[in-house]
Amino acid sequence: MKSSYFTIIILVLFGIFTGSAQQDSQYTQYMYNTQIVNPAYAGTGDVLSFGLLLRTQWVSLEGAPKTGSFSINSPLGLMDNMGIGLSVVHDELGPSVESNINVDFAYAISTSDTGEISFGLKAGLDILDVDFSKLNLNPNTPDSRFENNIDNKLQPQIGAGVYFNTEKFYLGASVPNFLTTKHFDTNSLTNTQSSAIAAERLHYFLIAGYVFDLSDNLKFKPATLVKAVSGAPLQWDASANFLINEKFTVGASYRWSAAVSAMLGFQASKGIFIGFGYDYQTTDLEEFSDGSYELILRYDLFNKAERFVTPRFF
Repeated sequence: MKSSYFTIIILVLFGIFTGSAQQDSQYTQYMYNTQIVNPAYAGTGDVLSFGLLLRTQWVSLEGAPKTGSFSINSPLGLMDNMGIGLSVVHDELGPSVESNINVDFAYAISTSDTGEISFGLKAGLDILDVDFSKLNLNPNTPDSRFENNIDNKLQPQIGAGVYFNTEKFYLGASVPNFLTTKHFDTNSLTNTQSSAIAAERLHYFLIAGYVFDLSDNLKFKPATLVKAVSGAPLQWDASANFLINEKFTVGASYRWSAAVSAMLGFQASKGIFIGFGYDYQTTDLEEFSDGSYELILRYDLFNKAERFVTPRFF
């Protein structure tokens, strides 16, 4: 068996069957992709906003994760204290393809002239497909656990979040999915057992960031994301970004015991932002891959010209 196949099978076994690995998608430019993990973000920008993120993880490792996410959010009609949105995540890992489609709703309460706290709900569906024929299994020793594929396995999702922000600061906490639903149990793999073998686990997210005005043409934003899920190590990301002349963004990030990252961004127009991220693994996994790459596009449609003062930095 090829080493790359062996590696990805180990990843699949740990990530799908035992559920011991983190299951939700991972992002380097999380500060620009908040709605995916926190529904309370919807509508907080006071614009109609579209976001697209494409991530290729562990390049050159066959069957490695590939992620695409799309989001759209806006204030709800004439009610500036309500927001609504749609978030879609598509994940590919080895033989599995998983898609999440959710509607996000947020309600905001003003806490000061520039601050507000939003409460959000997320509801939708998870769709799972697993094609075991993509695994490089030994045909001379068939395994009954890999005979039956999983086709369009549907599971509901319900999540919630809270998000506080001012013109320079934000802080959010969320659980994108409260339902620990089972993908399948061992009865579907063998005829002798019936205990659960794979299930969604609760993921807890905490995000925060602050924008410092270093000069008229230079802003500095440190940010962090903490993700916790049972059965996996705590994931902590810390990043630092600079906004230069309200046009160019450059920064770096560190994922605890996992990766270091570089980020570049360009404000192509008052409503279009393009960002690029690169991860270098600090673990032994880097021996099997050529890093991870991420591209993000954001388009904000302003319905009032006076709402655009400076480019959004979060």
